[in-house]
Amino acid sequence: MNDLHSIIKAYDVRGVVPDEWDEDVARRIGAAFAELMAAESGATAVVTAHDMRESSVPLSRAFAEGVLSRGVDVLEAGLGSTDLLYFASGSLGVPGAVFTASHNPARYNGIKLCRAGAAPVGQESGLATIREWAERDAYDRVPARTASIAQRDVLPAYAAHLRSLVDLSGIRPLRVVVDAGNGMGGHTVPVVLADLPLTVLPLYFELDGSFPNHEANPLDPANLVDLQAEVRRTGADLGLAFDGDADRVFVVDERGEPVSPSAITALVAVRELAKGRGTTVIHNLITSRAVPEIVREHGGSPVRTRVGHSFIKAEMARTDAVFGGEHSAHYYFRDFWRADTGMLAAMHVLAALGEQSRPLSELTAAYRRYAASGEINSTVEDVAGRTKVVREAFADEGATFDELDGLTVDLPDGSWFNLRASNTEPLLRLNVEAPDEARMTSLRDRVLEMVRA
Repeated sequence: MNDLHSIIKAYDVRGVVPDEWDEDVARRIGAAFAELMAAESGATAVVTAHDMRESSVPLSRAFAEGVLSRGVDVLEAGLGSTDLLYFASGSLGVPGAVFTASHNPARYNGIKLCRAGAAPVGQESGLATIREWAERDAYDRVPARTASIAQRDVLPAYAAHLRSLVDLSGIRPLRVVVDAGNGMGGHTVPVVLADLPLTVLPLYFELDGSFPNHEANPLDPANLVDLQAEVRRTGADLGLAFDGDADRVFVVDERGEPVSPSAITALVAVRELAKGRGTTVIHNLITSRAVPEIVREHGGSPVRTRVGHSFIKAEMARTDAVFGGEHSAHYYFRDFWRADTGMLAAMHVLAALGEQSRPLSELTAAYRRYAASGEINSTVEDVAGRTKVVREAFADEGATFDELDGLTVDLPDGSWFNLRASNTEPLLRLNVEAPDEARMTSLRDRVLEMVRA
């Protein structure tokens, strides 16, 4: 039997198909998930959705068989982005599962699971139990009730809900290039942004899980090149790039220059705070220090968290935060069941731009205060040893340290960096921020030299 420890990660299920997991494994996971949800909350139905990968339909159908084997109904939403699945779970009040490997290459697939109301399921909050129960090899048994499967098209309701949260009908006309990367943005964007003062210039909207044009991972600058060129060529007002499952969005301005996710976090936070329905904004510890500064300047209360959606969603629930943002371009909204949605963040950017006359580069300049390195990965054999070397090197320089998530080092001149290990690979991830580009570069190079020695 496939090793479930290798595919059930910190936040989701992810692995190569069929080498690491297949329909039999999907069936076991479906049974275990349904059993856990029924035991926890008496759930009698689960909603599913899937992306455009070749393996997604067979895997989702096998998962559904496992769910049905526990006497739990299945509502199939069909093709959908991850945030569409969160909408379905939230609006229908049932647990959910979406079959996607997000930005991973074509041979991968995965499952993102949630409780009713789009509440997270992570390693410490259910995934470990699901793995244990799936390993029992006992899904084939007579259920307590006869369950059924039905189709449910939620795309129109998803679009209507988003449009009720951000009204774009009165903005000035905008031209926007959207790169869907052959992923699920090509399915959802035409419906959500229809009949608005927008000219959408599509790039790679054809659903194709082989990703013939580029990887659907806009975090890698190489995958933004086509979008940047098209924005410049067409004279568009901005560009949007969605990842494979369209739960993240990256923004480029009218010059084709990337707008950092920290700047987008600050921009959306200001808009959410202006509604006057709450003051808490969550940001992970990798986002720019400009984010908590700007939140405070607009009457908000910033709360710093570890990296990762399960931590952010838990903290949003604890604090009743109105919004949360991560450096990786995940954006979370209280009005969206505290779940992450790239589409809603994109609509906020469109609204902010279209409600005034300046270009996006000028609009976002106020949210960029420091020079940042972005995330830099280094393959390291001895992660703990290299981290210790770095800490000792800065111990005599007036630095302060915290270990909320990896090692964060704050320096007296306002510079800081975070060094944290990958959950799944022998990698150290470095993020550096400083008052200016020269200081950032020198600090970045110094730390990398120690990490890679």
